[in-house]
Amino acid sequence: MAKPVVLDQEWLDRIASQVNGLEYGSVLITIHDGRVVQIDRTERKRFDAASARQQGQTPSQGSDKLKALHG
Repeated sequence: MAKPVVLDQEWLDRIASQVNGLEYGSVLITIHDGRVVQIDRTERKRFDAASARQQGQTPSQGSDKLKALHG
């Protein structure tokens, strides 16, 4: 039978701090023997063609700049 997970206020605050401000992404909570042992945060940045046009670039112009930076 699985042990019940016990979360004190400190762990709840840690989890909340990882979730706050996250627009796209995930928070992974790892539990061993009914105890939280690790919190992983993966954040994604999403870009679309509309945002590139607002900046006065086509999507291909942005990639040309990247090529110039990396050779």
